[in-house]
Amino acid sequence: MQFWRKPLDLDKVKVPHGKVYIINDRCKGCEFCVEYCPRDVLELSTEFNIKGYHPPYVKNEEDCVNCDLCERICPEFAIYCINREELVQIDM
Repeated sequence: MQFWRKPLDLDKVKVPHGKVYIINDRCKGCEFCVEYCPRDVLELSTEFNIKGYHPPYVKNEEDCVNCDLCERICPEFAIYCINREELVQIDM
């Protein structure tokens, strides 16, 4: 039997959420962002970009926790993520 410990301030813990932006025509279809996303947010599309590659698309945006791994691993700088809370503050 395993007992999992919960933080005392669990009600105050806030999980960040991100909004993913993809620059389709910059993508070369390497699939690094799709393969290494820890939350399975991205998937390759069936459409072609201007270079003839299949860029990713966001399939589960609500699962994104703004870890920025997709942004850091992309060799073409074709994807980036913005914290949704910061995005709301900018829009005001």
